[in-house]
Amino acid sequence: MRRNGRVANALLALVSRDWLGVPVALLVAGVGAGLVGTGATWAVTLGILFVTVGVVLAVGAVRHLVLVGRGAGAGRPPGRLVEVGGRRMHVLAGGVAGDGPTVVWMPGGHAPGEEFGQLHAMMAARTRSVLVDRFGSGWSDVGPFPRTTAAEAEELPAALEAAGERAPYVFVGHSFGGLLVANAARRRPDLVAGLVLLDPTPLDVIAFAPPNRLVAGMRREFLLTAVRHLFGAHRDRGGRTGQYCAAASIFAELSPSGLAEVGWETVVYDGDLGDLPLVLVVPRDLTGGETVLAAARDAAEAERIGRFYLRARTRYLAASTAARVVYTPAGTGHDFPTEEPGFVVGVVADLVRELRTLGP
Repeated sequence: MRRNGRVANALLALVSRDWLGVPVALLVAGVGAGLVGTGATWAVTLGILFVTVGVVLAVGAVRHLVLVGRGAGAGRPPGRLVEVGGRRMHVLAGGVAGDGPTVVWMPGGHAPGEEFGQLHAMMAARTRSVLVDRFGSGWSDVGPFPRTTAAEAEELPAALEAAGERAPYVFVGHSFGGLLVANAARRRPDLVAGLVLLDPTPLDVIAFAPPNRLVAGMRREFLLTAVRHLFGAHRDRGGRTGQYCAAASIFAELSPSGLAEVGWETVVYDGDLGDLPLVLVVPRDLTGGETVLAAARDAAEAERIGRFYLRARTRYLAASTAARVVYTPAGTGHDFPTEEPGFVVGVVADLVRELRTLGP
């Protein structure tokens, strides 16, 4: 299993290089030319096909490089590029911390910080607010492979320090980003004053839930999208293959076998966060998540699945003795940070005020 993982990540690291499409296309065309050179009828026919495919791939690969180049030259990063482990990470900060903690946002999936741009702008009007692009997202370099939650939990505080940001922090993470900031808080409790988890990914669901093809399908889609980009079959200007390879790499954790390999470094267990103030923000029901119930064989199993997901959703409350739950507005689902940004900023601002009152 580990050997297969190393091979897979080596391939992802290779595919993440935007120039790879050109030599691959030339190789395909070269094989075709060699077949044509044999003179055999079948070989000539097959060779012409290979040459044609190689030329098409080469055109697409060059198109991709042109788009990446245009994207890179279209503008400068809005924040700072700081060095972490010999590579560059992008940190965007605004607002004044004053006598309170700095808020650090982390969106879900493996999305860039700009996904929470609206929340960041709203919070920066009240206190210091920071967005960080993980390696392989936004303006940051692709970074080393494999991508793991454990590695990114070390890289996040390092990027903040390199950017000159000062603790204490309130880490705010959504979904997979919630798992990441909880890990960062466990590793560096000296830096973290509080934690706001926005419907964070519960690893109980990955390990014990009924079979769910959604995550596996997302990983396959990331891989296919990376290949499509490599050969220019995309429209987004400046879209790098590395961002999709990075997401495919870290999403390997989100399977029972993947979690078993990294569990000790990735799971935040009961009591791991001591008495750290923790606000868990979750929907009351499964609004927007009806697909998890669709695979149920009957009503009894649907009821069991629903109960499992709702209980797993609150599992993080056991991580800290100072944890509490806040429910999202009625009718909202997992994507409530984009549906109700004012509500989210209000919850975070409330915790910031509480921490200011408590003092050091």
